[in-house]
Amino acid sequence: MLFDQSKNSVYRDVFAGVREIDNLMSVNIPSSDVSRINAAAGIERVNVHKDTFTVIERAVFFAEISSGAFDPSVGPLVSLWGIGGDNADVPLREEIDNALSMINWRDIELDAQTRGVFLKRKGMALDLGAIAKGYAADKAAEIIADAGVKRAIIDFGGNIVTLGEKKDKSAWKVGIQNPNKKRGLYFGVIQVNKTDRKRTIVTSGVNERFFEKDGARYHHILSTSTGYPVNNGLLSVTITADSSTDADALSTTLFALGYEKGIKLIASFPGTEAVFVFEDNTVRTTQWANFTITDNSFEFYNMQE
Repeated sequence: MLFDQSKNSVYRDVFAGVREIDNLMSVNIPSSDVSRINAAAGIERVNVHKDTFTVIERAVFFAEISSGAFDPSVGPLVSLWGIGGDNADVPLREEIDNALSMINWRDIELDAQTRGVFLKRKGMALDLGAIAKGYAADKAAEIIADAGVKRAIIDFGGNIVTLGEKKDKSAWKVGIQNPNKKRGLYFGVIQVNKTDRKRTIVTSGVNERFFEKDGARYHHILSTSTGYPVNNGLLSVTITADSSTDADALSTTLFALGYEKGIKLIASFPGTEAVFVFEDNTVRTTQWANFTITDNSFEFYNMQE
């Protein structure tokens, strides 16, 4: 939503930019850079668009600092579970073990000079679903700012970007999804510092994509250690940051790492804050998260290291 100079041409440019990123990075488009990389796994290096290379390079960075809890080579496991598609099901243990054997970010070879990407072993596959949406949100914000728009909110469903400040000079307030409820119901609000030119809020949680079988719920954030959905007591993690690309990756990374490791990792990202929601409806935040609970079924703790 643009609040200044909201010309149709700006919307068209934003949609075109986001479409281009999807065409480059979607695993569901056979001609995309990511699909070409996956098809050439163990065979040859593939030269890609600068945007694709930037995202993969950043994804590998997050894999390294999280010791693989975040791993862009998770593609075989994501495909196996199929969560979010029509054929989602619980795989056999043997199938999971086989998929896990194909996951290792260290086997992603990058050549910055040619923007070449090579997956060293056949059967490997990239999936950028935990970072590409954030990059698309950043790209949309860049297009909007370049068009001279001073105030805007970009909503990519779980990825929010605010530009500038509200007309009355007050801070933006963004509702955070209640992980126990259907989409659109929030349990708390993050207030965005009104002096920020750009700020992003990104949430990863168990309610985004899931299926149920035999009374059990299986969500889409998969552990690269066990091969099953991450089960560490967390329901969601929300990140506020300047970069939506980083916030997207961090929300998944911190969810996968769990609170104890996650709170230590985020300390290395100045200006970045987190809200952790647990299965017992307790909420813990970093020091400057500027977060307020609006649903009294949740209980707030500000627990600092």
